[in-house]
Amino acid sequence: MLTCHSPLASLHLQLRHHPLHFSSSTTTTLHICSAVNNHHHHQQQQPQIPEDQNPLAAGGGGALDPIPRKHNYKSSSILQTQKPIEPQSPLSPQEKAKILELALVRKRTPQFPGSIFVQSPGDADVNSSLPPLKTLFRDSPDGEDDVDENMLLRAVEIRRKVTAEVLKEALMKRGKFGITYATNLVICLPDFIDYVMIEAAAMKRLPEFSDSTFNCRARTVIEDSEVVQLVRWLKHNALPYTRIAKLICKTKGNLESIRRVADWLKTINVKGEFIGTTMLRGGDNIFERSNEELDEIVDYLERKGVRREWMGFVVSRCASVLGFTMEELKTRVSFYTDMGMDSKDFGTMVYDCPKALSFFTLEEMKEKVNYLKEFDLNDKELGKLLAFKPDLMCCSIEERWKPLVKYLYYLGIPKRGMRKMLVVKPMIFCIDLELNIVKKVRFFQDLGVTDAGIGNMLAKFPPLLTYSLDKKIRPVVIFLMTRAGVSQTKIAKVIALGPELLGCSISQKLEVHMKYYLSLGIRVWQLGEMIADFPMLLRYNLDVIRPKYIYLRKTMVRPLLDIIEFPRFFSYSLEGRIIPRHKIMVENRVTFKLRSMLPCSDEEFEKKVKDAVNRRLKFESRVQDSSLSDSQEGIGEVLDVSQSSDCSTSYSGSEDSVSHSQSESAISAPPYL
Repeated sequence: MLTCHSPLASLHLQLRHHPLHFSSSTTTTLHICSAVNNHHHHQQQQPQIPEDQNPLAAGGGGALDPIPRKHNYKSSSILQTQKPIEPQSPLSPQEKAKILELALVRKRTPQFPGSIFVQSPGDADVNSSLPPLKTLFRDSPDGEDDVDENMLLRAVEIRRKVTAEVLKEALMKRGKFGITYATNLVICLPDFIDYVMIEAAAMKRLPEFSDSTFNCRARTVIEDSEVVQLVRWLKHNALPYTRIAKLICKTKGNLESIRRVADWLKTINVKGEFIGTTMLRGGDNIFERSNEELDEIVDYLERKGVRREWMGFVVSRCASVLGFTMEELKTRVSFYTDMGMDSKDFGTMVYDCPKALSFFTLEEMKEKVNYLKEFDLNDKELGKLLAFKPDLMCCSIEERWKPLVKYLYYLGIPKRGMRKMLVVKPMIFCIDLELNIVKKVRFFQDLGVTDAGIGNMLAKFPPLLTYSLDKKIRPVVIFLMTRAGVSQTKIAKVIALGPELLGCSISQKLEVHMKYYLSLGIRVWQLGEMIADFPMLLRYNLDVIRPKYIYLRKTMVRPLLDIIEFPRFFSYSLEGRIIPRHKIMVENRVTFKLRSMLPCSDEEFEKKVKDAVNRRLKFESRVQDSSLSDSQEGIGEVLDVSQSSDCSTSYSGSEDSVSHSQSESAISAPPYL
């Protein structure tokens, strides 16, 4: 038997595309090439016939029958005139490759008349037709030179193709798979084919397989591994052949571990459609871990706040947690718990974003946390932020955060505003800049909103950047301009002052409010002016607006024009500001416009009331000193008719004022200013 000590040939056989790690000696490697033709093992030298007994050498005497010609053999006449055999010249590389392929092929190739060599190693006369196989791997016929490594590698490639054909045949015959499916699956199994090839060559050492062919040994290895049944089971669980091939290659020959891990995943409620994906993403050592080690990981996560019913969802979304050691897993958990997260927050965070626990390295996680701390966030605030939006850990600093911060800076948003955006709506730091934020900013710019106004909008109402431009923002703008009466010149003002309107529902909010205001007698163009003056008019609850309107019209006896001129009236509390200040005005017999009555503070309002009372008293004193005693008879008290813009002499019309006037004298109220 041929022996070879070339390290290159042995390395190429054992390591191919991250091959399976199986021990194989140099002798095992050579078995792949030399043990193919088992008859070579029993090859013997043909005895030479003496020249006087050779009928061909004797001229073909009539006493002996001529040697019958066989198919593809040289003519007997050529043999009669054949010269003495000379030393064989070295074969060319092309001839060696041809002989090697003929010696290692699995199936019989078509023969044709005139062939020099027998085309299949299964023929009876292959020994006399083909040269000895060991002569192909040395540079000279004497076999004393170094091994021809190129020829040895070529032999390995041919044997690998033969093994692939054996595996494909087993899938088609025993597994009942189609030829296309079997071919595609075998193409994706280079490591498993190498494993079968090495194991089949190693079986040559066993006494029961010493005389068997390579094909027989390869079929035995495939049957013992039960790979066909495993492929059938995985295909039944809706796994494509690409994932089946990856799983088989990942087991490093221990195919039974696939069933074991799959059964364990079912115990933690991993759905069948995710079992294959979970095993593929579970780390390189998932098939080497026992069920007890996997149970220890699950029990630890459950103690830290991840509920048992969530475990299947968490593991299927981030299966790499099954490949961690307990020390590494505890380090990752403490990374979040040290920021103030309790078990409830941690469990919720892992359920919302399993990748935040095990998808990234600890260095990446620390780098992202340090970057977020630059927005003046302490550990406790950062812990709450990550518990609320753990998707932040899945964002890239260089590709996502830094371009966003730079863009917001050029819009005029200070660091304080960015911090508010991060705390109020951290989703902004997770969305794409070009596809979402830039498009919305350009839309606002087209409407006439300045960059400073856009910056104020975003800092005031950060959720605006998370709304859909085509499904939310643009339809609201169209509604305001076409149905709510907002003019094109004032739509930018409306959006800048009330960006919250862009998040309201048209059918359930805006349209309902519009119809209510129109039912009060307000015209569409007047409603547009009111919205431009106070955009939040369309966001208040109608149950809050109706009592204020009724009190204004019936108790305060104010005209509808007051609401049109001052729509912010609906923003003030009825019990906390409107009613108390109206009572003060009635008690002091003064009246103010709504614009002067409500926006000021309590101290300013009291000062206004005192000034109005003093003006009224001065007016009354001048009237009493006049000589019009007869014409002024019956007039008890006269309201102040000063020309001040914030005071008039009309009475409020409330019940308190009516009873008070009846007790003293009749009051003539001039028209409301």
